[in-house]
Amino acid sequence: MEPSIRQALADGQQLGLRYALQIPQVAASGLTGSRSGRRAGSSIDFQDYREYQPGDDLRFIDWGIYARTDRLTIKLYREEVTPHLDLILDASRSMNLPETAKPGGLARLAALLATAAANAQCMQAVWLSGEGFQRLPNDTLVPSAWDKLTLDSQRSPEQSLAMSPPKLRRLGVRVFISDLLWPGEPLQLLRHLRDGAAALYVIQLLAQEDALPPEHGNLRVVDSETGEETQIYIDSGMAKQYSDNLARQQQSWSDACRQCGAQMTTIIAEKLETSVSELEAMQLLMPA
Repeated sequence: MEPSIRQALADGQQLGLRYALQIPQVAASGLTGSRSGRRAGSSIDFQDYREYQPGDDLRFIDWGIYARTDRLTIKLYREEVTPHLDLILDASRSMNLPETAKPGGLARLAALLATAAANAQCMQAVWLSGEGFQRLPNDTLVPSAWDKLTLDSQRSPEQSLAMSPPKLRRLGVRVFISDLLWPGEPLQLLRHLRDGAAALYVIQLLAQEDALPPEHGNLRVVDSETGEETQIYIDSGMAKQYSDNLARQQQSWSDACRQCGAQMTTIIAEKLETSVSELEAMQLLMPA
């Protein structure tokens, strides 16, 4: 993992100490842990089974079912709950825009949210898009201990979802961080991420260069996913077209979020520290 990403994780962790994740009321009727709730936990009142997910307490595995079916299954008990945060990160090359704050911004933002989750006594899982969605190594530890946070996938999150979707915790809080700048229909991805969640938050993370029209003149454009280079000339018409296309893309995501019951905001990576108030306004964070 690049030293700059490692430093960004440490910086985000430090910033996150000031905040706590806001837990929606519906999440308090969720799964196993330390808060009282209405569904399942670690008391002696057995309730149900579900498929094992990485990070689950191994003490609740039903080894009898495993012996019969070769499938890991968790026993659920009524009484106690632990809120859960699933961080779903776009690890495509588009998020690694050179000479911008974008890759570091992704790391800082993810670390901030994970630390705020810990302040709310909330468990966490971090998912990276790539050849399907995979868990980030050491993601249950503090962010400064995470490993292999690399942004080099040639696949969009939509393509990763089709290959292998993340195994998201039922009734958890889910946060999807991406620049949202790939072609495609957002509704299918959002419906999958929203299904079974207590709440879904979509954070569009852009670099200044993403958000502002290019300056006039000749420009060498490199496709971050394929590496293909193109020479174009930017004039006022081209700059307006870029702004219009970005606005349409943002509107399509906003409409899809509204349809799915998700919340969305846009943050500029270079202004992350001053944009935390937007996360408070959407009731994702609160002062610790």
